[in-house]
Amino acid sequence: MLSNRKSLNILKKTNALLDGHFVLSSGLHSSKYIQCAKLLSFPNLAKDICISLSQNIKKNYKNIDLILSPAMGGIIVGYEIGRLLKKETIFCERVNKKFVLRRGFKIKKNSRVLIVEDVITTGKSGMECVKLIKKASAKIVGFACIIDRSNKKNLKINKKIISHIKIDVPTYKKKNLPKKLKLIPITKPGSRFLK
Repeated sequence: MLSNRKSLNILKKTNALLDGHFVLSSGLHSSKYIQCAKLLSFPNLAKDICISLSQNIKKNYKNIDLILSPAMGGIIVGYEIGRLLKKETIFCERVNKKFVLRRGFKIKKNSRVLIVEDVITTGKSGMECVKLIKKASAKIVGFACIIDRSNKKNLKINKKIISHIKIDVPTYKKKNLPKKLKLIPITKPGSRFLK
């Protein structure tokens, strides 16, 4: 297992941990953004983080039939975890602002599904995945991610989250921004804002 310090060094080395003023996919504002795509663009550095996450998943969940990831951020992480755990892996994607299964992907009835993401902040994407699992009459095993930056105040998930690393970064609603953050131009990096 990688230490938190080594993991943070990898995130910084790959420019996956950014400073500024960001509007997250959840709509919340933050002074930090974790862009796992930057981490995953260096497979040799991301490898150890994914191995560590897969070991953590194995320890916590014994029966998994399928891994489901939300596009865009979760696709590569889901694939890599599926490869390491030797599990079928699919992803859902947004069509008219709602997650759907396309490309012939199916969730079998009564299958045990693990949702794997890159970063969990509020759990909004994960809970949208849960709707697809319930619609298929399958069972949600749980949630896993590389980085858990959630806090109890904003988290929509009521199950345990298995993560490689937990990072505590405050998030703010637009009306409650600290003065310092208001002075920094806004960046909207999440895929939810793509047209």
